[in-house]
Order: sequence, then C-alpha cells, then structure tokens
Amino acid sequence: MEGEEGSQQPQLVLAHKLFLLKHPDVEDIDKVRLRDEVLAAIKADDMASLYESLSGASLLTLDAALLEFMRKRIDEETKTLDDKIADAEENLGESEVREAHLAKSLFFIRIGDKEKALEQLKVTESKTVAVGQKMDLVFYTLQIGFFHMDFDLISRSLDKAKNLFEEGGDWERKNRLKVYEGLYCMSTRNFKSAANLFLDSISTFTTYELFPYDTFIFYTVLTSIISLDRVSLKEKVVDAPEILTVIGKIPYLSGFLNSLYGCQYKSFFVAFSGLAEQIKLDRYLQPHFRYYMREVRTVVYSQFLESYKSVTMEAMASAFGVSVDFIDRELSRFIAAGKLHCKIDKVAGVLETNRPDAKNALYQATIKQGDFLLNRIQKLSRVIDL
Repeated sequence: MEGEEGSQQPQLVLAHKLFLLKHPDVEDIDKVRLRDEVLAAIKADDMASLYESLSGASLLTLDAALLEFMRKRIDEETKTLDDKIADAEENLGESEVREAHLAKSLFFIRIGDKEKALEQLKVTESKTVAVGQKMDLVFYTLQIGFFHMDFDLISRSLDKAKNLFEEGGDWERKNRLKVYEGLYCMSTRNFKSAANLFLDSISTFTTYELFPYDTFIFYTVLTSIISLDRVSLKEKVVDAPEILTVIGKIPYLSGFLNSLYGCQYKSFFVAFSGLAEQIKLDRYLQPHFRYYMREVRTVVYSQFLESYKSVTMEAMASAFGVSVDFIDRELSRFIAAGKLHCKIDKVAGVLETNRPDAKNALYQATIKQGDFLLNRIQKLSRVIDL
C-alpha cells in the first residue's frame, strides 16, 4: 500500500479520478474513460462499499452479481487474515503478531473500508512498540483521511504524529510529515504555512505516495507566489535549483512564476489563464479556486502599483494587455475590499496610490492603546481609593 519511490498510493490515484468523474467541467468523452478506469480499480481491489455508494449516486451501473462476488472475496480474505493472526498469537512471537494485524489493516485500506481500517490500525498500534513503526501507522491514517478529505481525522493524526516525534523518530519520517502537513494546510486554505512546509521539504522530498515530485513543485510554486515577498520568492523559488529542474515540465508554470517576478504582466495573464484550468481540476485546490485567483491578482496589481505614486488607467491596462474598463472593474472590487491601497480618479483616468505608513499606523495604535489604558485607570479610581 505504501507508495514506493516515484509511485503514488493507488487509493489516492483513484480519489483523483473520482473527483474528475464528478467534475462538471470534464468532457463527457473523458468521463467515459474515467468511469472505465474507476470500475477497473474497484474490481481489482474488491472495493464493494465504494462500488455500492457510486452506484447509488448513479456514477456507476450496479451489477448485483459483481457486488456479491466482491463481498464473497472480502469475507474469504478476512477469514484467511484472521486465521493468520490466530496462528501468530499461538505459535509465533510479538513481531509476527503485529505483522499479521498490519496485513489486515492494509487489506481494509485496500478495499476502501474506512471504519474497519481505522479500527484495525488502532489494534495494530497496540501491538507496536517502535516509534518509527507507530509513525508509519499514522501515515496510513493520513492517507485514509486524504482519500475521504476528512480534515478532522487528518488534523488529529498530525497532532498525534507530532507528539510521537517528541518521543523520538528519524529525520526521513519527520520530513515526510512536513509534506503531509503542508498538503493539509493547502487544502484548508492556509497557503502561507503550506508554502513554508513545502519549501522546507524540497531537497528531501520522498513522499511519493501522496503525489509525484512534479505535482509537489506545482503546489510549492502556487502557494509561494501568494505567500512570499519578492526577495524571498527570488531566493527560495525563482532561483531554487530543485524547482528549475522540474518547472519546465509543468505547462504554464514557468511563465507564471517568471513573468510575475520579471514584471512582464501581459505574459503573466496568458500563463495565469492557462494555469487556472489546472487549478480548477485539482481536488485539493479546486475548493479554493476563486479565493486563489483573487489573491494572485492582488499580488500582481500591488506589485505593479508599488512603482508608482500615480499612473493612468490606460497605462496599466496596456501593461496587462486588457481594456481600461476591465482594469476599472477589477481595481474597484479590490479597493472596496481593502486589498489595494489606492484610489481611482475616474474623471482624469488616473490611479493614485496611498500606501499605508507603518510609522504613522504604529503611532495611531499607541495613542489608541494609551486612551484605553487611561479609561481603565479612571474606572478603577472610582472604586479604589488611590
């Protein structure tokens, strides 16, 4: 079950295909192929419960004979595994007992029975002494969580893993955990934490069971662009050799990153529109599609305006290769939301920036806190004889 180097965990491959099968933007002809691939995976691993639920949702056609056949095979395999556990407990040592229980856990993971898999993993953990082996069980639990997008299970498992590492643990597993936590952060819209965790793992990435290295770099660049300042982006992403070796293989990603950093805004919008389709078809990023698109536009508009005290709307529209009306509508929304610090002079067709003054803001905050403190002292003086 655990992905070997370069091999993604089969259940997560299936989860992505199920996501695409349900996606409204995927072409019908592609869904026919996906449906065949999903059914083949279900048959290969006897995933009876998943087959039943997909049939109930009209994504697959229910074949009662096939369902009964899979259930029969599951019962037979469960009995075989129970016999091996009983034999190990009677005739073999503790290590063999643990391995027999682990085999049963992996079987339930393979057939997609979430509840039984989690229950059996707990039993296996009770037979486990080594911290490293306990960590491996947590990784299996995290994979189940990502298959079902159960963020509560993922959060609890991450906390458990961190507690285990306080008892010990090797660096390889610690580095793998960073990628799991980064994926969780990205999936829950905490892009800044995700970027930091992914960047920490670039040179030590071995978490192939979650996704290929190309996908990891894709996530790293996307989260970094809206999380890092220009200096950090240049140092950690634009010039990073690990990213440079892979970024060219991912459509539009190189243009997206380098045109943003190089202030080539027309090229940026072209790459941006191409990447939008990839983000929309990613099961971890799709729920945050609209939010991410807004954040990226905030970054690029802020970067452009940073160079000017004032600039004409026509000059900005020309720089981005769009119409003046488009820029007007875009900026109006971002200014109203407090995302951009500028104002539009519609009559003159000019944008005037009004960047917040950090020192002035600190001064105002100090005055406000001083007023609050004086008010508290006055209230206390009424009840306490100073």
